[in-house]
Amino acid sequence: MITCPAWSGKRFAVLGLARSGQTAAEALLASGADVTVWDRQEEPRQAFEGKATIGDPMSIDLTGFDGLVVSPGVPLNTHPIAGRAKHFGVPIIGDIELFAQARGNLSAHRVIGITGTNGKSTTTALVTHILRSAGIPSRMGGNIGVPILGEDPLEPNDNGAGVYVLELSSYQIDLTRSLACEAAALLNITPDHLDRYAGFEDYAFSKGRLFSMQGSDQFACFGCADAPTRAVYEAARTRRAEGRAICLDTSHYAAMQPDWPALQGPHNLQNVAAAVALVEEIGVTRAQWEPALASFMGLPHRMEVVCEHDGVLFINDSKATNPASAAPALAAWPADGEPRVHWIVGGLPKEDGLGECEQHLGEIKQAYTIGEAGPRFAELLEGRIAVERCELICEAVKQALGNAAPGDVVLLSPACASFDQFRDFEQRGEHFRKIVCALTGCTAKGCMNPAEKGGMTA
Repeated sequence: MITCPAWSGKRFAVLGLARSGQTAAEALLASGADVTVWDRQEEPRQAFEGKATIGDPMSIDLTGFDGLVVSPGVPLNTHPIAGRAKHFGVPIIGDIELFAQARGNLSAHRVIGITGTNGKSTTTALVTHILRSAGIPSRMGGNIGVPILGEDPLEPNDNGAGVYVLELSSYQIDLTRSLACEAAALLNITPDHLDRYAGFEDYAFSKGRLFSMQGSDQFACFGCADAPTRAVYEAARTRRAEGRAICLDTSHYAAMQPDWPALQGPHNLQNVAAAVALVEEIGVTRAQWEPALASFMGLPHRMEVVCEHDGVLFINDSKATNPASAAPALAAWPADGEPRVHWIVGGLPKEDGLGECEQHLGEIKQAYTIGEAGPRFAELLEGRIAVERCELICEAVKQALGNAAPGDVVLLSPACASFDQFRDFEQRGEHFRKIVCALTGCTAKGCMNPAEKGGMTA
């Protein structure tokens, strides 16, 4: 666990005791802080009885508190805690800011920060995999589901100082004030999470704050394919030394991509370009990163190969929760004269319309619409491609299995959130995996539970 002597004797309140909040509270307590915790659920509160004060920051006196640590899941644009903290003059921060504060107490290290609307989890895992393949001590955390404060501090080895690799959501950046990454990447900015912001410009500004916290000599790279990301790049370039802010160039990698089983599709060219730029900044050579790209096994629910059955490939891309992230999955299997993708699409919509998926209808042999957005997707697609209205994933997989021919791909890439039928995209992807394996009788590695596979390769 990462601790900090500077927190000793200080007073903190922690609101939200999911993974990051619970770990932040434990790190503060281990550092000698006076901690008050609260969660709307009773069970996570009970875990701190006898260790911390149990109290709702909305009702207790916050006078004299040094910080209010808020879960990224708390919507500061609507939750009254923002006004209450301002009334008492208490700064609202998150666990990433606590990590930034603790850096001065850690052994020599560097930090890589990765953000963007889409692709940041894959890029974060890929960077970590390359570093570990090169023998460089590394820890991965942040929005990828691993609270960084819960990780053991790194120690340098013969290959140099350790590297903390952080996937950072806009929510986490909003709660961070002083994280100066030695190297950082912004992959893209497309409309997402707009219920948490006054508008798209505010969402884009949030992403850009990661780079305003860097020093003028620190490295930043940008996927300049979209105008909002280019704007952040231009702003970053004006305030730092020559060559310390660059636009990513994916053209160097296309010829090598067939050698990367888990990194197919045009979107992964950008992920690779960002990962290579970041690790080369740390000192990794081509001789080290090139074989690591081929050995990377990917992440669950992100273009995950479940199995191949009778020549049909089944792909779990449940993490594609908006059209911008589903479009590259459709593009990963070009028609080459005849479409071969059986697209399972739908869920809880984040936006109306097909968005960037519109450009890839030629790749789709048949669509199977599911969930709350299913009828709307059917309306948009019928008359243009073959469509079956299925509502449930189990029905969609059954129909796709009956329709698919050898060489075809059955792709769950829903372009929607999962909350209409599932707890999260992980549960949705696991359900898809189980249905595929039950219907095909497949016993391939992809049909195993992630825990049985040893978790994510990174």
